[in-house]
Amino acid sequence: MSKQYKLVSCTINGKKVEKMVDVRASLTDMLRDDYRLTSVKKGCEVGECGACNVIIDGECFNSCIYLAVWAEGKEILTLEGLAGPNGELSDIQQAFMDEAAVQCGFCSPGFIMSAVEILEEKKELSDDEIRKKMSGHLCRCTGYENIFRAVKKTMLRRLGKDKEADLV
Repeated sequence: MSKQYKLVSCTINGKKVEKMVDVRASLTDMLRDDYRLTSVKKGCEVGECGACNVIIDGECFNSCIYLAVWAEGKEILTLEGLAGPNGELSDIQQAFMDEAAVQCGFCSPGFIMSAVEILEEKKELSDDEIRKKMSGHLCRCTGYENIFRAVKKTMLRRLGKDKEADLV
């Protein structure tokens, strides 16, 4: 059986790229193997754990069940793309550190990418709404409360509600 390949052109972390990929390859495989973006973790590989989450055209997706060929013409953001020009952490990454929401760290990139989608909405969500939007993740270290606090504090701070954030 011969493999079939297709040229995929997309933008990854702000950089236009082109790569010939196996039509059966997942976006996770392309990002990790072809571009060495190791924040995209291989967890369950069936779209249930959230460790592989990336932002595609502004929406969070499990990259393990998203074919690489579907990335044609898309804008993809991984955790590596959140860093500032001198490698400084984004506010949500810093919040994860401040709240000790990192534990073993395996699930952190996927959680952070889901948080990015929430934060880009630029609106205040209720605790239940945040929890629901963050529910597509498995954390074996049980860091859920710390992760929740990091997301909520960052959301409030981005909305100029520093006093409320300090109370979380």
